[in-house]
Amino acid sequence: MHKASEPQARRPISPRAAARDPLGSAADAARFSLAHLTLLRCAPPELTEIAARAGYEYVSYRLIPFGLEDEPRYPVASDRNLLERTRAALRATGVRLLDIELARIHADVDVRSYLPAFECAAELGARHVLTSVWCTDMAFARDRFAELCELAGPLGLTVDLEFVSYAGVATLAQAVHVLRACPYPNAGLCVDTLHFDRAGAAAAELDGLPAAWFHYAQICDAPAHRPGDDDYARQIAREGRLFTGDGVIDVRGIVARMPAMPYSIELPNARLLAQLGAEEFARRCLVSARQHLAEVAHRRTNA
Repeated sequence: MHKASEPQARRPISPRAAARDPLGSAADAARFSLAHLTLLRCAPPELTEIAARAGYEYVSYRLIPFGLEDEPRYPVASDRNLLERTRAALRATGVRLLDIELARIHADVDVRSYLPAFECAAELGARHVLTSVWCTDMAFARDRFAELCELAGPLGLTVDLEFVSYAGVATLAQAVHVLRACPYPNAGLCVDTLHFDRAGAAAAELDGLPAAWFHYAQICDAPAHRPGDDDYARQIAREGRLFTGDGVIDVRGIVARMPAMPYSIELPNARLLAQLGAEEFARRCLVSARQHLAEVAHRRTNA
């Protein structure tokens, strides 16, 4: 198991320092972020206020849309009014911005177009940028990932690669391949427990990976049914995830193999959200995660 890094004060950092001593530290072992995909219909100021009332320490914003037709868009980087309302919500609640997404790598985008969103994220205090790969050309993916790291580094941001079980980089092994080829110290790996499970990865595969790659993880649970159907997999990922502990994913086992760090609860569930309402749904996401991972936190505290 990796050894967690020591906590550091909240301050501007160099890319090398970000990789060496990430925001996630031993003190952050039981701290959680409300991921935007969990409540994507809530604009950043509202999401921040809900996160605060529900008891989260962090929030995560989708400043760069995925590109789906029905996806809400939040142009915080270009809409001054939205930026100021978002900044005011962060300041008033004390909730911190953990990461932004989604700086996708694919053939039809120039990753330099993401720079305004990166600058906005840094201005709001974020520390991480999430990326994923949606092409099969691995040389292209490696080059664009390195370019993202180069863009984000001067802003004190890490770039964290998530492997998505139905995307171009779909497995832990593929993500590790991209990361090992990257020369920049702000490169990171973001494990989403849903995709970790659906890709068939084993928790032991995390052993021996550089601790500096781990800045935060995305957690949720999921039902047992695993058909070899990407459309079904997408449906579960976007609207059918489960509270931590209510499904079949070994969330504890995965988390225990990684350093202590913040956990971003990415748990979209259309049925439960409609039934409970946004704030109560967010609160139950957090309560279930805290309860389920309490054993891991206890073991670390007493190690």
